[in-house]
Formats: sequence, C-alpha cells, structure tokens
Amino acid sequence: MTTQLLTDAFFDSLQSSVRNLDEAETLPPACYVDRDFYAFEKDALFLKEWLCVGRESWVAEPGDYFTTSIADEPIIVARTRKGELKAMSSVCQHRAMLVAEGHGNTRGFVCPYHHWTYGLDGSLINAPAMERACGFDKAQFALPTFKVEVWLGFVFINFDAEAAPLAPRLTALTETLAPFDLAKAEGPRPDAPAKFDWNWKVMFENNNDGYHANRLHHGPLHDFVPSALCSFPEMPADTAGYLRLNGTTHPDASFNATQKALLPIFPGLGEVERNRMVFANVPPTLSLVLTSDMVIYLIVRATGPETHEMDTGLLFAPGAMETEGFEHKVAMIMAAAIEIMGQDQHVDELVQVGLRSRYAVRGRYSWQEGAQGAFNGWLVSRYLDTWAERRAAPQAVAAE
Repeated sequence: MTTQLLTDAFFDSLQSSVRNLDEAETLPPACYVDRDFYAFEKDALFLKEWLCVGRESWVAEPGDYFTTSIADEPIIVARTRKGELKAMSSVCQHRAMLVAEGHGNTRGFVCPYHHWTYGLDGSLINAPAMERACGFDKAQFALPTFKVEVWLGFVFINFDAEAAPLAPRLTALTETLAPFDLAKAEGPRPDAPAKFDWNWKVMFENNNDGYHANRLHHGPLHDFVPSALCSFPEMPADTAGYLRLNGTTHPDASFNATQKALLPIFPGLGEVERNRMVFANVPPTLSLVLTSDMVIYLIVRATGPETHEMDTGLLFAPGAMETEGFEHKVAMIMAAAIEIMGQDQHVDELVQVGLRSRYAVRGRYSWQEGAQGAFNGWLVSRYLDTWAERRAAPQAVAAE
C-alpha cells in the first residue's frame, strides 16, 4: 500500500545515494525511523534475501537444533536423523504457539499448548483428538520450511523458495577469506543476543565504517589499524557482499593492550593477510571482523523500525581453544573489544536520536567510507526493484 512516504519521488531520491562516493549522499533519515518504510523493507529485503542465522557447528549431530528470529519470524534450524539440515517456522500450525525455544537435541518438536508433534523435518506426526475434524489431513499442516545454504560454516536461510543460490554471488569474499578456512574454525556458541534501540542499518553501517576508526577509537587499543590504510576492493556487479581491507602498522595486530596476536594465528595466513585486518559483510545480517588470531562475527537481526538484536560470536584457529592460557588470553582481547564496542554502541544510540530530528539531513561521504557506498548500492537496488514490482502489480490486476 502506498503511504505518504512511499512515493515515486521518494524512491527516485534514493538514486543520489548510489552515485560515485565523491558525489553520493547518505540515505534519507526516514529509512531509519519510519514504520512504513520498515514494513516495506521486510518485503524488499528480509523476505527475499539470504539471512544468516548461525553456525553449522551448532547443529552438528542428528537431533541438534537451535531457534532464532528475524523480522518477526520465529525460526528453527535442525539436523534430521538422516543428517539433512532443515530450517522451518517455529509457529505451530494449530493455534500459532511456538513449538521450540532455545537450543538442544531432540527427537521432534512438541507444541506445549496442545501437543501437536512435529518431526525434525517439520512434518506433522501427531495431532491429538483431531479425528472428528472433517477432512483433517496431517500432511497439510507441516511447519513451513525454508531454503538453507551453508557458506564458510555459516547457516543462511531464505524465505523465498525461488531465491537464487548465495555462494555464487560471494566468490570475491570467498577468495579473500579462504586463508582463514572459516568452515573449520572453532568457537563457542554465543551468549544470549544483545538488544539495541536503533535501526539495524545504523549497526550495519558502523560495523563497516573505516572513517571513524582513528577518531572515535583514538588510542592504544585501535591506532594500529589507521583509517588512512583502508581500501575497498571492487566487487562483481551481482555481489551479495562486500569488503573493507585495512592495513595495520605491524604484523599480526590484535585488539588487546599488547597490540599483538595472543592466540595461535590461522595457519593459512600469508604475509599479506598478517599485515591487515579484513571486514567482510553479507547484508542484511552478517558482518565479520577478521584478525590474525581471532574472528568476530556479528549476526544482526532486525526487530522493528528502530530496534534490532545482535548475536556476537568468536572463531579461532583449529586447536586454539585447547592451548595453555586460552581463556585468560581471550579475556584480554575481549576487554579491549568490549571497550571499543561500547564506544560504537554509544554513538549508534545517539545517531538514532539524531535521525529522528527535523534537522537531520542527507550527509556526504569521505573516501574512507567506501563500504557505505557498497552497502547503499546493495540496498537501493533492492528497494527500487521491489517498488517497481509494487507499482506494476495494480496494472497487472487491471489487465486481467
């Protein structure tokens, strides 16, 4: 439905955000605060794009499962007894109760409300006392299932059954990240997600931004990754992700008080990789920060026009978690990371406040914000395609 915001003029105005970076301007503030625009984003992005939901290692054994949600859709990811990876809705097809919470290992999913029972593949196995319901067929009440794909050990789902595969559109990222061998990297399951009161794009933009690194984070915990050494590789036209590469002032730099790697470095890294940090992004959900001895992954999950949740996980080289003093060394790294992320989150919160202001304008970009240009390109093309589809829909109906 067309609203006061969602007009041809509004979508035409987005074209100025995808010009060359030296000419481009930021997205309109309404894209970060407007409820109607967020509803539009659900159709344009979250119901069509590949969404990262976790790591394949979380469902390594038959019967393993975990739950999550994004854009108001509760999700289960499970490993069947045959070893297949399945993703499905967690919504019981009887009265909409959620059939699973948290994570664990199970033989199936039993709705706690009325005990409808589903298999690990989502099929309805048992529905008590339904024998008097006329024409009731269990086969018609399976949990809706979604497309699943694994990329570098990360599990992605797609609500669109016709969606093209993800991996072929991530070849540039795959090549750059190959030395880390992320599919074999190890790490604990993240703690409970953090909840934030700002738009998901504000978080995603901050994760991508090299411009603020030596300004907001000025000091010994970050100055070895100078903004002036950032670069932004050109991506293929159909890319589903993009990169920021950032040179470091010394090899094996790491976010801790020593500024040096404390843990075993990833064994596949060469001289080039050991003298830079890599920031990889697969919108709208996954951001990666890759250092020589640790990878931080951020799974951003929109929950509303001005809110989101984020899972923060860590990955290490195989065997690193068994090395002497591992927990103490990780604590040193995380002490610095928490301080840096705290600075980011304070800024993000205030950016959201500013975006609500009548004085918020469409700003301009520094050359050090190349990742923002790439993000805009990813976003705007999808916004425009979906708006064109909506505009064509009434004409198609009228033609019939």
